[in-house]
Amino acid sequence: MLQKRPAKERGHGNHGWLDTRHTFSFNDYYDPDHMGFRVLRVINEDRVQPGQGFGTHGHQDMEIISYVLEGALAHKDSLGSGSVLRPGEFQSMTAGTGIRHSEFNPSETELVHFYQIWIVPDRRGLPPRYDQRSFPEAERHDRLRLVASPDGRDRSLSIHQDVEVFLASLDEGRQVAHELEPGRYAWLQVLRGAVQVNNLALAAGDGVAVSDETSLTVMASKPSEVMLFDLP
Repeated sequence: MLQKRPAKERGHGNHGWLDTRHTFSFNDYYDPDHMGFRVLRVINEDRVQPGQGFGTHGHQDMEIISYVLEGALAHKDSLGSGSVLRPGEFQSMTAGTGIRHSEFNPSETELVHFYQIWIVPDRRGLPPRYDQRSFPEAERHDRLRLVASPDGRDRSLSIHQDVEVFLASLDEGRQVAHELEPGRYAWLQVLRGAVQVNNLALAAGDGVAVSDETSLTVMASKPSEVMLFDLP
């Protein structure tokens, strides 16, 4: 079964410096029908104006993944980590027992456009940690590239949950396939472009919850980028 989450139906907030879209309930946006999917709790698509950002704030007991589509995102945290995330780079953060961080657009001229994902960890009270990794387009061109996993295999980021996260950049007319083990679920998020997932049409910003399926086929209707979550 495929259940589409249209981009236009997501929660939306425009704060001047921040334009944000919420796939699931978040902050002031509350929808009891969209509280998350399996262990996926947050999928936010954010656009932050030049020189603006999120001041220092705290998180606890959550696995947080960020991915930049355009621009750059500067990160600083209470572990002493400081870095700039650019297109093609992922960061993962285990909030665990508690971590404080800030996210800022360091450019004076360019917007930063990024996704942030929260995943419920497999246990509470983990030691906080931060990691960042680049996945060049050549590694995900017309294929599903593993970018996060519980065991960190194939140079993927390690996360504390039985979730595999894949990224693919597809040329028009190209397709990728993913097999789902019995009892597994999936979520596919279209980051840009337009695709057909098992013949269901999706555009940029759309997502789809996948239940009781054995496989997924994703075909690009035009040049596209997608993120796929294989979930318990």
